[in-house]
Amino acid sequence: MTAQLKIDFVSDVSCPWCAIGFGSLESALDRLKDEVRVDLHFQPFELNPQMPSEGQEIIEHLAEKYGSTPEQIAQTQEAIRARGEGVGFAFGARHRIYNTFDAHRLLYWAELEGCQVALKRALLQAYHGNGEDPSSHEVLVRLAVEAGLDAALAQEILSSGAYATEVREREQYYLNHGINSVPAIIINGKHLIQGGQPPEVFEQALRQIAAQGPEE
Repeated sequence: MTAQLKIDFVSDVSCPWCAIGFGSLESALDRLKDEVRVDLHFQPFELNPQMPSEGQEIIEHLAEKYGSTPEQIAQTQEAIRARGEGVGFAFGARHRIYNTFDAHRLLYWAELEGCQVALKRALLQAYHGNGEDPSSHEVLVRLAVEAGLDAALAQEILSSGAYATEVREREQYYLNHGINSVPAIIINGKHLIQGGQPPEVFEQALRQIAAQGPEE
């Protein structure tokens, strides 16, 4: 019998470990395709909610936020590139950090339309793979169309500020429940996997949770 699991994937578009974690999860789910069926939802988290619209140069940002040196940043980026390669995600050149709130608003709408996973994948590829600006409405509308959404409706949502309250409420919910770093993958509302873990970690955890049977 195929087990049904609900996964809330709390993440930010600007987080490289979220791209790795998503790739790992997809790899694990492919291995478990005959054992597990998943209801996957991406939940919003902003690593830099105060980031201005023009963004910030990435080396400057990491030095200010974490005290990282250019050498440390280069080492971390190489480790991220290698980890991404291992799960089929090709990291490209990223020179700036951007505000991601509008991307989260669009993802909220995409969830209602049944296109959220496709849009999330497109956003991660656009930023981490191609170095595009995920705060740009032009970029967001194009990605929405690629994900199967209507361009005019996407533009209307971005221009109107729709779903801002809903996104902020979801962000606050996860902050209130102790999520302060991402990715945070929550299974059936109570099992937490933190960080961009390898596919084997997701596979083992999902198999164990599925074996427990339906939640009471």
